[in-house]
Amino acid sequence: MKEGTTLKEGTTMTKSSFLPIVILSCCFGPSIALAATATGSFNVRVTIATTCQVDSATDLDFGSAGVLNANIDQVSTITVSCTNTTPYSIALDKGVNGTSVTTRQMIGGPTNELINYSLFSDPGRTTNWGQTIDTDTVGGTGNGAPQAYTVYGRIPAQTTPTPGIYTDTVNITINY
Repeated sequence: MKEGTTLKEGTTMTKSSFLPIVILSCCFGPSIALAATATGSFNVRVTIATTCQVDSATDLDFGSAGVLNANIDQVSTITVSCTNTTPYSIALDKGVNGTSVTTRQMIGGPTNELINYSLFSDPGRTTNWGQTIDTDTVGGTGNGAPQAYTVYGRIPAQTTPTPGIYTDTVNITINY
């Protein structure tokens, strides 16, 4: 605007009256525009499925032995995780070389001879650990965290085969 411009009848704008208006519109104009907001929301969800898993299993290593004229005992640990409140049972099969869960065998030596061994669920080694649910499996209820179970192994006294390394593989199944 030019100095001396008439705004309304009888009102004239001078440089000194125009400057405060320009300053005020620069300072307060943008803050009024930034005061508006908008909001929204979204849902968050997860479905926990009933599940179990074998976390780990340590090898059952009977070490080195000479003549098998007395029991050799050793332990292994199986760690499982199941969702909270999930009932489950842990089954151990007969192994690769056994004929049943009560006649497990390791194979080895130079002529593939066999060594009998057993797996138990109790430290006294009286309760066979097998794969028939509600008969010879080990049961529990999940708590959402890892739970450890001890496998009690035994090589009973027997005729000693040829020296060598003897092995077997036992599969673990969790029924839930």
